[in-house]
Amino acid sequence: MNPLSSSRWVAAFALLTAFALAQAPATPYQPKFPGDPARSDSEAAALGYMRVVIRAQQDYHKRHSHYADSLMTLAGTGSLTRRMARSTDRGDYTAKFHARKEGYVLTMTPQQLDPQHRSFYANEDGVIHADEEKPADETSPKVK
Repeated sequence: MNPLSSSRWVAAFALLTAFALAQAPATPYQPKFPGDPARSDSEAAALGYMRVVIRAQQDYHKRHSHYADSLMTLAGTGSLTRRMARSTDRGDYTAKFHARKEGYVLTMTPQQLDPQHRSFYANEDGVIHADEEKPADETSPKVK
């Protein structure tokens, strides 16, 4: 066999293998706990962050009879660290926190909306809502 044709065969095989790997479906999301509503690791991280903030706000409210007006005020309550409160960059998501007269609003917005990167919304009622087509709000479906 001609060495040149042999190297072409190897190159063609490598190219086809790379193409097949690129087309292979991604590994499906593995739930982190029974009943995990996340659809991806990114969503799991975003939902985990939201749960930490919601629990911290509940603890803060029990102690002070009102909700914290900023994430930095909330830092050190429950599992919310100063580092978590300082940065709004949460991987594939951006966190936004807004105080309001009798509560707060927390949103998590993905860099790109799709079925595995939904937007999330929560307020002082502690219920997380999700939407895969637009920014989530209190009218979006509840996360189960």
